[in-house]
Amino acid sequence: MPRDVDASVNRPLTLSQYRRPVTDAIRLAELPHALAAPDRPRYLNRELSWLDFNERVLALAEDARRPLLERVKFAAIFASNLDEFYQVRVATLRRQELAAPRLRSADGLTPGEQLDLVRERTRELAGRHAHLFARSMRPRLARSGIRVLRWRQIGAETRVSLNRLFTERIFPVLTPLAVDPGHPFPYISNLSLNLAVWLSDPADGRTRFARVKVPPLLPRFLRAQEPTTFVPLEDAIAANLGQLFPGMSILEQHAFRVTRSADIEYDDDEAEDLIRALEEEIRKRRFSPAVRLEVDRRMPEHLVDLLARELQLDEPDVHQLPGPLGLADLWALVELDRPDLSDPPFLPSIPARLVPDAEGHVDLFKVIRSGDLLVHHPYDSFIGSVLAFIQQAAADPQVLAIKLTLYRTSGESPIVDALVAAAEAGKQVVVLVEIKARFDEQANIAWARMLERAGCHVVYGLVGLKTHCKLCLVVRQEGARIRRYVHVGTGNYNPTTAALYEDVGLLTADPAVAADVSDLFNLLTGYSRRAEYSTLIVAPTDIRRRVIGMIDGQAELAAVGAPARIVMKLNSLVDEAVIDALYAASQAGVPIDLLVRSICALRPGVAGLSDTIRVRSVLGRFLEHSRIYRFGDDPDDEIWIGSADMMHRNLDRRVEVLVRVMDPGLRGRLRDILSFAMSDTDTSWGLQPDATWVPVRPAGRRISMQETLMANDVSGARLDA
Repeated sequence: MPRDVDASVNRPLTLSQYRRPVTDAIRLAELPHALAAPDRPRYLNRELSWLDFNERVLALAEDARRPLLERVKFAAIFASNLDEFYQVRVATLRRQELAAPRLRSADGLTPGEQLDLVRERTRELAGRHAHLFARSMRPRLARSGIRVLRWRQIGAETRVSLNRLFTERIFPVLTPLAVDPGHPFPYISNLSLNLAVWLSDPADGRTRFARVKVPPLLPRFLRAQEPTTFVPLEDAIAANLGQLFPGMSILEQHAFRVTRSADIEYDDDEAEDLIRALEEEIRKRRFSPAVRLEVDRRMPEHLVDLLARELQLDEPDVHQLPGPLGLADLWALVELDRPDLSDPPFLPSIPARLVPDAEGHVDLFKVIRSGDLLVHHPYDSFIGSVLAFIQQAAADPQVLAIKLTLYRTSGESPIVDALVAAAEAGKQVVVLVEIKARFDEQANIAWARMLERAGCHVVYGLVGLKTHCKLCLVVRQEGARIRRYVHVGTGNYNPTTAALYEDVGLLTADPAVAADVSDLFNLLTGYSRRAEYSTLIVAPTDIRRRVIGMIDGQAELAAVGAPARIVMKLNSLVDEAVIDALYAASQAGVPIDLLVRSICALRPGVAGLSDTIRVRSVLGRFLEHSRIYRFGDDPDDEIWIGSADMMHRNLDRRVEVLVRVMDPGLRGRLRDILSFAMSDTDTSWGLQPDATWVPVRPAGRRISMQETLMANDVSGARLDA
């Protein structure tokens, strides 16, 4: 947020200055909206905090205790994360630098200063990542019988085989593009891998540049004759460039990769047809500005300069790395059938109350009527609980209507299949499809059209807002009465990610919750002006105010010596108003534990500011994704779950929902989840006052929250598949 700061803050900071330890006291009353000192910001920078998160992902790839292919998986995730960071966050900073160069972030940095720090950090991390694969992973893979070889390392027989493959399957789809007065520099698509080719024409002795795109639809790593030997696709193309440029002399060829902005800007206030407007913006995104150039470190300077000049990038935006580039494609190796190099398979449990009888039947509606049910994925099966709930609703002749929010779902979606079947059976089916979900826009547009063709009522939410809440409402005729059933979750209706992401959800027939969810759907689909709910807190109208109110309530209790406590588990903590409230609660003496997976702009453990605040981050086999908010330190504490992180976008620009969990047993289970996470000493990191993250070192035996939850079959029934 822009604000006035002292002119002495305007000088650029180095990364080491930004992270200098805070040792003296910072008084909240004296610094309500200012920096503690030029190099000791009250808030941590969100971009650098995210890069710290990705460094923790990289640390998982570096962890020799993990199975080798799991380490390769985290190396691929790191690369994919960094791609998205450049497409979205770096692109945003570059746009801000052009439009508002003096705009300052909450920690007092201009867009240009942030870009300098981000470039310094990403070059360091990208180099560390590339060297990890080249110097550690690839040799270890080779010793395990999986060889990833460059062309110069393979034998003559293998070269013959790959040359034949090139001629038959690769050559026909290649299109070399020359650059000369008659051929302008070609468009380089986002995240594409390419070869920069420097040629000489024997006819006139002149040198020329050409670009060859590596086809993205072909396997990135080609299997050689041996079943576990792989050669990068670009190596096979480079070795056969003579077929693409007959009669020319190949002087140089080197791989490069381009990242472009992927942020979509459109005004849905003005768009009469939102889908058409969004499709047009998706088409425009193909030609968005470049934000990063990755090149093989052996590429000569004249080629690097040519590419950077044509892509309008400065030297700091060029990453010179050891090949192969584009290591997000390592997923091809992760999927190899090598159980000895992978984590053992995990079979989730069916919640005990949902275990089918001897004939394979369970009445989910009867179970939910008997009491609220909490599901904790992936330990509790999503398929055996949430999906089963939706499928049973679709097939039940007593169900009259199903309403559901769809933010992201899987490619072959049984959720969508169930909704289509329900509509075809004559039920009223309302689906709020969020077609603005970044990187899933095209897929969600396709789902929306399919659902409409099946007879579902498809809506796209409120103008100017993304609908991010996770809600399903089922309306059922039961004798002479209508009863409503609800699922409120923290994760998407996606069976694929539900097996990989940690999330919680509440299944309930509570009339008050059902009435609130019904009113919210009326707001999303119609013209309801309902703003207050008895069991829900909804953004953008109310979550920030209510959360701050609950934080302040704990501070008031602590101030008079009453028991008080705050525990928050969330993905990101950025909102300055919420952070200020937590600082104030800390100064009142409230013990505060924050479990933040990725971005944390709060600085914990600072004398006089945040003495009582601890921040932990748990990273492991599953992606910690649930949002759980606990206020109070006695059996009457308030615990809320839902879709909202404490970020500006969630609190101001999205429809989000938190629901209060009332059942004492379910609250106890949520307390256990929070306690488990804070006691983790195997996969957790602690945020220090100097903005660094350090692994939590166990005083005794190591404890892994995820491993413990996987080992404890709390539900009593494992899925067979």
